[in-house]
Amino acid sequence: MTTNTIAPNRGSKFIPTALPLDDTRGIWAMWMVVATEAALFVCLFGAYFYLENNKDRWTYNTPPAEHWGWGMLGALIVSGFTIWLGDRAVIRQAYLRARALLACTLLLGLGFLIMEGFDYASHWATLTPYSNSYGSIFYTIESFDALHVIVGVLILGYVLAMPRYAPARRAPYRPYRVAAIYWYFVVIVWIAIFFLLYVMPNLRIYGF
Repeated sequence: MTTNTIAPNRGSKFIPTALPLDDTRGIWAMWMVVATEAALFVCLFGAYFYLENNKDRWTYNTPPAEHWGWGMLGALIVSGFTIWLGDRAVIRQAYLRARALLACTLLLGLGFLIMEGFDYASHWATLTPYSNSYGSIFYTIESFDALHVIVGVLILGYVLAMPRYAPARRAPYRPYRVAAIYWYFVVIVWIAIFFLLYVMPNLRIYGF
């Protein structure tokens, strides 16, 4: 918590000497964004299970291949670890190390998007959004997640381009922590999507 001293106003009877500036306001704002977006994904997951109950419109020949999904899962888990290390480096004021770790996180995020493009291409040959309700909700969830990853990559790129990570004296903020919170959300959401869209359908094939 820092304070910002305000010069006395000679024309006013009430003269404030210092007003507190909350350096966590950006963090709380991001948590509210995450809560809102998480609710949207919960609705999409609910739609997935709802549509699944109608087997006539849900039919799919084979479950989606998992190889690209595992690659994307690995990339995001590693990226979550690198940005966590970077956030710790900011706390220790090791800003050069934090910037390098953020760059690694950004590259892993771009790698995820590239793999997701290949994943789309591999599924499109046998499954499209208008094939059945399964294809519709599959691409809806995947596309919605891809949009969030793109937003996360843009946030990481913005923070990476910032000239400094130390809080400014007159306007305290924690850009690295705010970006990290959003990226953790991206990682957790993909873990849920991977098991819902990839692992569970393949397990059903083997009778689980």
